Amino acid sequence: MSLYADHPAHRTRQVVGDLLVAAWVLVWALVGRAVHDAVAELAAPGRTLEDAGTSLESGLQQAGERVADVPLVGDDLRAPFDSAGEAAGTLTQAGVDIQDGVAQAATVAGWSVALWPVVVVLGAWVWARVRFARRSTSARRLVAAGADLDLFALRALARMPLATLARVSDDPAGDWRRGDEDVVRRLAALELRSVGVRLPGAGAPAAPAPGDGAVSPPR
Repeated sequence: MSLYADHPAHRTRQVVGDLLVAAWVLVWALVGRAVHDAVAELAAPGRTLEDAGTSLESGLQQAGERVADVPLVGDDLRAPFDSAGEAAGTLTQAGVDIQDGVAQAATVAGWSVALWPVVVVLGAWVWARVRFARRSTSARRLVAAGADLDLFALRALARMPLATLARVSDDPAGDWRRGDEDVVRRLAALELRSVGVRLPGAGAPAAPAPGDGAVSPPR
């Protein structure tokens, strides 16, 4: 499969386009990461709550263990501390739940911000590159099989802007019907150039391609 054009200018534009798409994806990945980190900062109260609950629970457990050593009434004295420790454990779990919720929200926010710009641009880029590769590969196969240049010349007449055709000949359609070899080759070269293929053994210079001054047909 042909991913890049034969002509240096066309190939350079494709490489630059690929690099720009890669840069776009990287930028939005960084933006998504920044949004994730910003939202994740909201978990700070949850961490504070968890630390406070853990500290309180630990202190109450230690106090309960100390009063449990009091003869006769130790177990009775320990019961309130154990109950308070369980309540402090609930506080700790609440802090953990807050952090988990914020972490999920940060992940969703980061992906939501970064995903759509990446998907839209990357999808359009993949579609354009696959379309070009399929057209270029098909054209190469036809050229390699010795297909008549009239096929490519006819497609050029049907697809190219009038301003581009006028650079080939004052009457490109008439010259094509009359079998003017030079005009047929120049038209074929235009069509092949649009799909990134160089006309084999081209002798006469082809008319300027749409990308070199005229409006380019869809790739």
